[in-house]
Amino acid sequence: MFGIPGKQAISITPAAAAQIQRLMAREGHQGLRIGIKKGGCAGMEYTMDYVSEINPHDEIVEQDGARVMIAPTAQMFLFGTEIDYETSLLEAGFKFRNPNVADACGCGESIKFKDVAELAGTQAKAQG
Repeated sequence: MFGIPGKQAISITPAAAAQIQRLMAREGHQGLRIGIKKGGCAGMEYTMDYVSEINPHDEIVEQDGARVMIAPTAQMFLFGTEIDYETSLLEAGFKFRNPNVADACGCGESIKFKDVAELAGTQAKAQG
C-alpha cells in the first residue's frame, strides 16, 4: 500500500526470520501479523499476533522463509522498519528499528510516531 516499487515495506534480520519460522511451525501458523494500537506511556504500542488465515488487505513480507503481515492501519507507520530478534541474559524478544518513531518510553514498550504529514512527506521522498 505504501511501498516503493522493488522494495519491501519492512526488513527482517536473519535472527528474526529464524524465530518467526519457529513460531510459524507451531500449530501450522501462516505467519505473524504486526500492527500498532493505542497504549503505553508514549501513546502507541506494537502488536504481534499469530495468523491462521491471511487477510487480503494485509501487506505481506516474506524473507528467508519467514512471513510477516502488516495490518492495513499500521502500514504507513511501519514502512522502513527493521525487525530483529535479540537474546540476552535477561530477556529475549523482537526489536523494532523504526525510522518513523519520534519518541519512545524508557522501557521501550511504548512509542510515539512522527506527525502523519511528516511521515507522508518522508515516504514520498523515498519514492522519488
